[in-house]
Amino acid sequence: MTAELVRGQNHPLDRTRVEIRVAAGGPVVAGVTLGDEQGRLSGVEAVAHPGAPRRTGIEVPRQAAAEHRIAVDLDALSAAVHRVSVLLALPTGIGGLTAFGAAAAPSVTVTGLDGTGIARYTITGLGAESAVVAVELYRRQGTWKVRAVGQGYADGLPAMLRDQGLPQAAELAAEIEEAVGRGQARAVPAPAPLAAGRSERPGAGPAAPPAQDRPSPAPATAADGPAPSGTGTGSAAGPGPGPGSGAGAKAAAGAKAGDLPPARADGGPIDYRHPRRRSTPAPAAPAPSAARPAGTPPSAAGPTAPDGSPLPVAGDAAGWSMDERLYNQVWGMFEDLARSVAAYRSAADFAESRLEQELDRALADPRHRLGTAGEDARATARDKHATLVTQARAALDRDLAQLMAESEVVEPALPPAFARWDNPVWQGYHVPAERPMALRLGDLHLPEVLDLRIPMLVRLPLERGLWIDSGPDSYAHGGPGPERDIGRRELPGALTDGPPDESELRRLAMESAVAIAARLLAIHPAGDFAVQVIDPAGAAAPALAPLVESGALPAFPLPGAQGVTAVLEELTRRVELVQMAVRHRAADALPADLDTAEQLLIVHDFPHGFDDRALTRLRYLADEGPAVGVHLMLVADRAQSREYGPVLDPLWRSLLRITPVPDAHLADPWVGHAWTYEPPLAPKGSQVVRQVLGRLAAARKAS
Repeated sequence: MTAELVRGQNHPLDRTRVEIRVAAGGPVVAGVTLGDEQGRLSGVEAVAHPGAPRRTGIEVPRQAAAEHRIAVDLDALSAAVHRVSVLLALPTGIGGLTAFGAAAAPSVTVTGLDGTGIARYTITGLGAESAVVAVELYRRQGTWKVRAVGQGYADGLPAMLRDQGLPQAAELAAEIEEAVGRGQARAVPAPAPLAAGRSERPGAGPAAPPAQDRPSPAPATAADGPAPSGTGTGSAAGPGPGPGSGAGAKAAAGAKAGDLPPARADGGPIDYRHPRRRSTPAPAAPAPSAARPAGTPPSAAGPTAPDGSPLPVAGDAAGWSMDERLYNQVWGMFEDLARSVAAYRSAADFAESRLEQELDRALADPRHRLGTAGEDARATARDKHATLVTQARAALDRDLAQLMAESEVVEPALPPAFARWDNPVWQGYHVPAERPMALRLGDLHLPEVLDLRIPMLVRLPLERGLWIDSGPDSYAHGGPGPERDIGRRELPGALTDGPPDESELRRLAMESAVAIAARLLAIHPAGDFAVQVIDPAGAAAPALAPLVESGALPAFPLPGAQGVTAVLEELTRRVELVQMAVRHRAADALPADLDTAEQLLIVHDFPHGFDDRALTRLRYLADEGPAVGVHLMLVADRAQSREYGPVLDPLWRSLLRITPVPDAHLADPWVGHAWTYEPPLAPKGSQVVRQVLGRLAAARKAS
């Protein structure tokens, strides 16, 4: 099984002939340096690069590419070589990336010659860096190990080589760039940005600005009001990175009351489609010879509906893998729905404002307040209003029909990490070999279309903890009555006769926590993720039963202050040791009894059972834990912590608030929507969670 490394962690090599596979979000230059015990280079002959791809025991590719394979024979290396460092750098002058932070995180996998995975490291946290030391193979007491390094350099290849003690760093970097330039025709560039919208909508105009041109929004919660950037008791609604402002967002937000609806400068309608989605427009009544070559069947250009418009296709978005394409497609559906509903609401507001203005004008003249003239003016104003609203609703219905059709295609194609518990993909579940890129945390929808659910996807590893609000107020902020009732009836295990009471909310909150924990366990390789629980009152035992029975949780948590202290001390020790190991690049010095698997800490009925010392440790874990693989999930009623005053406010703001029942609390600062969130519970009476945990337990025993 391939070991998934974090920065600073090492892993033993059981063979000396290996292959290092690199996958990046665009063309990169791959090289290898051969250093001594301190990692210093003896000279330019200790660097394998595109201009000199072969050194004793090393062979690297000759050109820039998005994927590389590097051959390493450790037995053939000189006895003076103790460190084999794998370097990645962004080339200049081939129209590629200028910083690693502008694309998906690169990953490096060390495999055997037969392709068997040994260790994998995804280099996260890069920003303006244009060169990085990805991993290093190092000799320690006669054996070889691989260490995840991830050291980036904003000043590029010269700075990286100079840092390894090479005096001729600038000259060698220039030689490497020249060699890459000579092989530019063979370089493999990243896919070009794709046109907006897979299927053209009637009257569509130019695409909105690309997603990367829009800054991420400040998360907010409808109930609590806006929060500063990077904090908030809720989250900007969306399946992935939140949409931002920019021209496209301003257009989508629509006109204020009394203004004209948004329009392009040339008078055409605004195009509210996602800018990164594929476009397969049907030609508008072309000549037969222009539509396709003679003898080519219509289906050769792709499946089309009876009206000639292209049918939706799962994975129809940019990406290097099917999971990434589906992730981007879900994100595109979210943006399309947000834009379409924003345009409809803007048009409806404009129609209402115009009606009020025309009625005011009709009633301003006392002579028109009575008689047929006044009635005619009022009737005309109401007819205009109805016509505008009908036109806006027709445009919305057209877009919603397309999104509904797309959802029906995409939902069955989602992998387990993105799929609902009732998706058949779980029936054929197998323990994955590597961690996915994202996790489905629930569903989002808007009141204009109750049947269209957009998966709420969050990237992995989790950068924020979760707070499942078990207080009575978690239901008080729900959406309009009819929408809320429909969501509640469809929610497994929820009540159908009015709002759930406090005890029912607490039960549903803990069931939601277990469902999320089970999903996190299921989508990670066996042994790479673990769950710990603090339950001072022992009230969560029924909900925790599936985790305990499967062995995912070794035993029910200890009650009282003793259980709180034991778990917090263990996780605090883990965070401190891993931090020191990463800081000093001494991951091999970690104690043998330290569990390096990622940890999820579920705290039930917080802050019951917590004293001041325990609260301090919990805040430390919330702040420092995510960076070293320790994640926090609170199941709590915030009102119960009022006695602590403002001391816990930073903790609440650092967490993503979700609810155990459908609730319209996720604020979207981009277009002003309040999205209704639905938790990811399994269908009522279903055994799918227990079955998945059972298969995971069997795989864990077999490994």
